[in-house]
Amino acid sequence: MVFGAVPASGQSEAEMMTKRYTDAYDSLMNSFYLRQFSHSRLLSSRELNMDEFDMIPDSVIAKRLAALHTVIPMTFNSEVRSYIRFYLKYMSRRLDVMLSLGQYYHPMFEDALSRYGVPEELKYLTIVESAMNPMATSRVGAAGLWQFMYSTGKLYGLEVNSVVDERRDIYKSTYAAAHFLSDLHRVFDDWTLAIAAYNCGPGNINKAIARSGGKRDFWEIYYFLPRETRGYIPAFIAVTYVMNYYREHGLRPVAVKVPLRTDTLMVESDVMMCYVEEYTGVDDEELRTLNPQYRADYIPGATGPYPICLPTDKMEIFITHQDSIYARSQDSLARRPMTVEPRKTKGQRVKESKGGRSGKGGSGRYHTVKRGETLSSVARQYGLSISQLKKLNGLKRDQINVGQRLRVKG
Repeated sequence: MVFGAVPASGQSEAEMMTKRYTDAYDSLMNSFYLRQFSHSRLLSSRELNMDEFDMIPDSVIAKRLAALHTVIPMTFNSEVRSYIRFYLKYMSRRLDVMLSLGQYYHPMFEDALSRYGVPEELKYLTIVESAMNPMATSRVGAAGLWQFMYSTGKLYGLEVNSVVDERRDIYKSTYAAAHFLSDLHRVFDDWTLAIAAYNCGPGNINKAIARSGGKRDFWEIYYFLPRETRGYIPAFIAVTYVMNYYREHGLRPVAVKVPLRTDTLMVESDVMMCYVEEYTGVDDEELRTLNPQYRADYIPGATGPYPICLPTDKMEIFITHQDSIYARSQDSLARRPMTVEPRKTKGQRVKESKGGRSGKGGSGRYHTVKRGETLSSVARQYGLSISQLKKLNGLKRDQINVGQRLRVKG
């Protein structure tokens, strides 16, 4: 959902979609559950020979689309065919991840969409928006699975500040997206226009309708729409096709291990993730993957309540030790008040290191510990795991001190 986005000069709609999808997917593959899988992807689905796809008659693809049980018209034309070709090419080696994440996310997506009367097939919109990556951030600041902009997220009840960004909360952002899509349908009384408005904003749709002389069909106002939105509906139809007909193209994806069983508990006291890790044994990176809405390793439960998501087999351990976790978190925060910085992307970290982040000779190889920082937050800032940071510095404990210099690059 990128209202008012301006495409890079000379880029086609397909090129924009390619970059958007691959950037989000590459970021997704750095997450805890998928990083190890990335090393074995070559054993997965074969990369398609697109010459084979080009030999398939239009009538075959059109018939397949027409056979899908959808509320939204699955229009077939040359533009849709080109996007099907694009997604078959780029998703063929990534389909394992999309299908496995679908098993994890889709039941919740379907429940939220159903509650707001939104067609179930819109669960596939997250592939177009973010490659199903809760940590995806667009070049204009849209964030999360559903790519909410700051203002729209706030309008639909998502908290966004320096500590919490609920645009990345999988549950809350999904219900907000369903609510927003439902509202857009009430405005336009047409699901295809509602989806297009989700991408470029209702104002741009109204302008396109006016410039077309009052026509209210997406394909009739197509050339009056922003360039990215012209490709948005064909991309959605194409993704819906690929997710339903990948077998017909010889793709045989393998399953990716994702945490299909998780539980959520509302905490009413401040929680530092380092103590959750210590008591439950859940890896810090896994905690971040399951709780992407927290921009630092800290849950402000005292002003909450706020949810914490854990693997089901770890939730009982958390409950058993929650008083100790709360007490130690409060003690640490009382002695060293939390200084929270916005979550940095990989690109931002690279830029800062080149610009002379605090450390030896401005090279970014060292970091000086500031008040409120923990080993976990420093590791996260530089794209390291806690174990990597400890190994770089020969540390045996997780405790660090203000003013301590830590090596952050070998």
